[in-house]
Amino acid sequence: MRKAAIYRNGKLAGFLTEESRDKYFFRYEDTYFVDNLQPSVSLTLPKTQQEYQSEYLFPFFFNMLSEGVNRKLQCTQLRIDENDNFGLLLATAQQDTIGAITVKPIEE
Repeated sequence: MRKAAIYRNGKLAGFLTEESRDKYFFRYEDTYFVDNLQPSVSLTLPKTQQEYQSEYLFPFFFNMLSEGVNRKLQCTQLRIDENDNFGLLLATAQQDTIGAITVKPIEE
């Protein structure tokens, strides 16, 4: 199982968990969820529900990944399997992302 902290503009918004390659969870952090001034992290993960479950990496997070030649190059240099979307997200979305969301690995 791998986990990541999801930040929106530097503020902890929630946690993304990969339990297995076909079981993912996104859960809003409690104080972020109840703060009506904080927006949802994406339109596909509205704050109407505190926890989401999916059989694949949520499209919002998947779309943060590179494609094509850039993806191959990143995977080669970082020694990550090209099919390991979660691992690539953890390695490449910690800073300088397009948009307000960053992803920080949580070591357990």
